[in-house]
Amino acid sequence: MSLTLYGATVVTLMMLFYAFETRSHWFTLLFALACLGSAAYGFLAGTWPFGVVESIWSLVAFHKWWKLRAQ
Repeated sequence: MSLTLYGATVVTLMMLFYAFETRSHWFTLLFALACLGSAAYGFLAGTWPFGVVESIWSLVAFHKWWKLRAQ
């Protein structure tokens, strides 16, 4: 699979999981995992600022999921 196809796939999954976040806390977890995949894409593509921002965004989403699952 090419790097571009991988990047397009993880960004599409991020958008999809973000759209469904209000339906279940599991979509928040999937969004966080997709953010990690997007961060990996950023680092592999050589765009480390994108990778750093997506890594931080995944931490924010994991924190949100952690709080939601406890409710």
